[in-house]
Amino acid sequence: MSESKSVAQAEISQNLGELNHSPDVDIDAAETQEWISSLEYVLQSKGPERVKFLIDQLRDRAAEEGVPLSSDTATPYVNTIPPHEQPAYPGNRELERRIKSIIRWNAMAMVVRANKRPGGVGGHISTFASSATLYEVAFNHFFKGRGEDGYSGDSVYFQGHASPGMYSRAYLEGRLSDENLDNFRRELAPGGGLSSYPHPWLMPGFWEYPTVSMGLGPIMAIYQARFNEYLNDRGIKDTKGQKVWAFLGDGECDEPETLGAIGLASREKLDNLIFVINCNLQRLDGPVRGNGKIIQELESIFHGAGWNVIKVVWGGEWDELLARDTTGLLAKRMNEVVDGQYQKYTSMPGSYIREHFFGKYPELLELVKHLSDEKLEKIRRGGHDPEKVYAAYHRATTLNNGKPTVILAKTVKGYGLGEAGEGRNVAHNQKKMNEAELLEFRTRFGIPISDEKVGDAPFYKPPASSTEIKYLKERRDSLGGPVPSRPTEHPTLEVPTREDFGKLIAKLEDKSCSTTFAVVQTLIAMCRDKKIGKYVVPIVPDESRTFGMEGMFRQFGIYAHAGQLYEPADSGQIAYYKEAQNGQILEEGITECGSISSFNAAGTAYSCHGINMIPFYIYYSMFGFQRIGDSIWAAADMRAKGFLVGGTAGRTTLNGEGLQHQDGHSLLNAIAFPTVRAYDPAFGYEVAVIVQEGLERMYEKGEECMYYITAENEEYHHPTMPEGCEDGIIKGMYKFKSRDVDGAKARVQLFGSGAILNCALKAQEILAEKYNVASDVWSVTSYTLLRRDAHSVERWNRLHPTETPRKSYLEETLEGVEGPFISASDYVRALGEQLTPWIPGDYYVLGTDGMGRSETRDALRRHFEVDAESITIAALGRLAKAGVFEAADVAQAIKDLDYDPEKTDPYFA
Repeated sequence: MSESKSVAQAEISQNLGELNHSPDVDIDAAETQEWISSLEYVLQSKGPERVKFLIDQLRDRAAEEGVPLSSDTATPYVNTIPPHEQPAYPGNRELERRIKSIIRWNAMAMVVRANKRPGGVGGHISTFASSATLYEVAFNHFFKGRGEDGYSGDSVYFQGHASPGMYSRAYLEGRLSDENLDNFRRELAPGGGLSSYPHPWLMPGFWEYPTVSMGLGPIMAIYQARFNEYLNDRGIKDTKGQKVWAFLGDGECDEPETLGAIGLASREKLDNLIFVINCNLQRLDGPVRGNGKIIQELESIFHGAGWNVIKVVWGGEWDELLARDTTGLLAKRMNEVVDGQYQKYTSMPGSYIREHFFGKYPELLELVKHLSDEKLEKIRRGGHDPEKVYAAYHRATTLNNGKPTVILAKTVKGYGLGEAGEGRNVAHNQKKMNEAELLEFRTRFGIPISDEKVGDAPFYKPPASSTEIKYLKERRDSLGGPVPSRPTEHPTLEVPTREDFGKLIAKLEDKSCSTTFAVVQTLIAMCRDKKIGKYVVPIVPDESRTFGMEGMFRQFGIYAHAGQLYEPADSGQIAYYKEAQNGQILEEGITECGSISSFNAAGTAYSCHGINMIPFYIYYSMFGFQRIGDSIWAAADMRAKGFLVGGTAGRTTLNGEGLQHQDGHSLLNAIAFPTVRAYDPAFGYEVAVIVQEGLERMYEKGEECMYYITAENEEYHHPTMPEGCEDGIIKGMYKFKSRDVDGAKARVQLFGSGAILNCALKAQEILAEKYNVASDVWSVTSYTLLRRDAHSVERWNRLHPTETPRKSYLEETLEGVEGPFISASDYVRALGEQLTPWIPGDYYVLGTDGMGRSETRDALRRHFEVDAESITIAALGRLAKAGVFEAADVAQAIKDLDYDPEKTDPYFA
C-alpha cells in the first residue's frame, strides 16, 4: 500500500477533514421520488421561474402551518451555472492562455528580482497566481475602459496584493517599461519605480483606488456604485453603462467593512455592482475556514442580504463526472470535505486525492477509475477555468434584475508555483524562488527563456508584431482602452468669489450662534448657489438634527434611489423628513465608514466622471480622524477633494456628553495627513472665508487636497469681520483685538482658537483690569498650516545656505512683537506646541490633554485648565519668570481667581 493511500485511509477512518452532517432519514423514498419527478416535469415544461414560484408557495404554506424550515440559504457545493447554460466563449482561448502565462511570468519575475537585491523590498506572488484567470477574462471581455470622452469606463477596485499582475499586463501593453518593472517597490530609483500596491497618490496616471487596507476596497466600491446611481438620478450624468467591480479575497471578508454595507447595495438596487471574491481558502497565515466552508458561508450571507450569488467552484473537468454520477454521492462528497482539507489536496499527489476524496464511497472510486492519478491531480478548480469564469461574468453583467452580484470563485493560492508555495500556508509570504522552481514555472507556462537565463528571472515581452500583443491590444481597444488608468488633467469649475460670499458673511456677523450654525448656513448658501449648487453633496451620518440641518430636508431632499414610499410621521412640520429620488443630501444612517466612502466617491468624481462634485461631510468630530482615519488616509491617497467638518468639536464645548464624544485630538491626528488643510475657526466669517478659499483652490485651481474644519455647538456672539483679515484667516492667524493699558507693567500675546478664543478675550480683560497688563489676542485658525509653512521655509533656508534667508508667514507676522506668548485651544497641547521653534520669545501652551467627561462647559474648562483664569495665571507665571512680577504676586492671583492649585492634573484624571 502506498504511503499516500495509507494516510488517506487513516484520515477517512478518523473522519478528519470532513463536516459532520446529520443524515436525513427518508421514511418514504417513493413519495420523495414523486415530488422530485414533479419538480423535474415543471422545470422542463414551464421553466425555472415556475419552479421557484411553486417552491415559494410551499415554503409559505408550511410556515403558516408552523412547520420549522431550514434557515440554510446555501445551495449545493457545485457551480451555480450548469454546463448547458454556459454561453459560448467568444475569445481565442489559446492566445489568451499564452498571454496569461506571459503575464504570470513577468509578475513573478518582478517580485523575485526585487528580492534578489540587497534590502529585500518584498512583494507578493501568490495572490495574483491564484486570480490570474479571474482578471484576464475580465480584461479581455468585460472591463470597460474610459472611452473617447475619458470618463465612461468601469470602476475597478483591484485586490491590492495582486498588483504585480496589473503591472505585468500594463508592461505588455507598452504602458510600463523594463526599468519600471525592475524598480518594483523602489520608487525612488532612477527611471521611476512602481508602488507596492494600488496608490493613486504615487502613480496618479495609473491607479484610481487604494485597496490594500483590507476591507476598504469593498465598502468604497458599494458606495461608488450608489454614487453612480446618485449622479444618474439627479440628472448630472448618465452612468447606466458603467459597472463597479471589486476584487477581494475570502480572508478579507473577516474585516467588518467588507460585509458591513452589503445590505445597502441590495436596498438601493445596485445592479451596477459586482463583487468577485477570490476564494483560495487561505488567510495570510492559514486556512480561512479550515473547519468549515467559506464559499457556503459567504453564499448564505450574500443571499440573505439580497444579492445574486454565482458560485464558480469546479472546473469543466468535473462536469462529466457530475453528469455520470447518478447517485448524487459526488455532490455530497464535495460538501462533506472542509476547506482545510481541500487546501491539503493541492499539495498532495493524485493517489492521495483518489483514496481520500473519492475513496470514501466505492461508487466514486468506480466513477474515476478511468482517470490516472496525474489527471486527478490536475483537475482544476472553477476560478482557474476561463469558460466557467466567463459564464459567471456574462451572467453578472446581463442580469439587470435590480440586485448586486457576488461571484464566489474557488482557486488555489500560489497556483502554478509548485513546491514554492502552491496551496501552502506560507504562500502569502512567498517572495523568492530558487532556480529549479523557476525552471518548473517556465516550463509549465511555456515561457521562451533558455535554461541558462532562467535563473536571472528576466522579463519577457513578445514583439509588437506578435499575435499575442496584437490580440491583447485589440481586446482593450474594443473595450474602451487600458484599465486601470486615471487622467492627470481634469476639468475645473467656476466657484463663488469672496465678494459673492459677502452676503453670507453679513448674515453671520453680530449674531449669537455656534460655528456649527455658521457651517450649516454656509452649506445652504452653497447648495443654493447658481454656479455650484447642484454639484454640492451634503453628507451626514444619522445626526442631521444634531447639527441643525433638518431645515435642509425639505429644501434639498434626502437621496433615496426608490424615492419616498411612505408619508413621514412629521409631514405636517416645515422641516419634515423628505426622501426623494433626486434628493441632494446623502444621509447615510449610523455609519461613518459608509459616509466617508460616499465622500471618497464624490471627492474623486472629477477624475472618475469628469465632474467636479463638492462633498461636504459633517460628522461628530470624535468619530472622524480617530474612527475612520484609515478611510481618510485612503481619500488622501486617491486624491479626493472636498470638505470634512468635525461637528460638536473640542474637548470642552460638547458639555454633558462625556468621554466617548469629546474630541480634543482630531486636529492633532490631522497633522499626519499631508493633503488635509485643518482649521479651527472661532467665528462665522472665518468659516465663510475658509470655505470660499477651499472652493477656489480645489475646484477652480485644481488642487488635490481636503479641508478639515472643526465646528462647535456653543452659542456666543460673532462679531463683524475685521478689515483685511482674510489673508491671515487662510494662512493660520491674525490679530483680532488689542487691549492697551496706561502705564502697563508688560504686554502679552494671547493665542486663541475656536470657542476658546472667548476665554482668551476674557483673560485679556482680567489681565488689564486686575493686573495692569496689556495684551493682544490673536485668532489662530490653523496651527498646522502655520507650522507647515514655517517648516517649508526653514527647509529651504537649510538647503540654500548662501542665499538670502526667507521668512515664514508666522515669523513675518510676529516680528518685533513683544512676548511672552500664551496659547490656549480646546485640543491637546501638542497642537500649539508645533510652533515652538518659530515663536520669537517665551512661549507657553495650554490644552485639553486627558480624557473627557460629562460636565458643564465652565467646569470642563477649569478642569482642563483652558478657561480665562487658567490663561491669566499662565500669563502671569511667564511674566514672573521674566522678572516682571514676583512669585508671591502669582500665588496671590491664584487665590484671588478662586483657583485650586492642588487640583488633579487633568492629563491623568
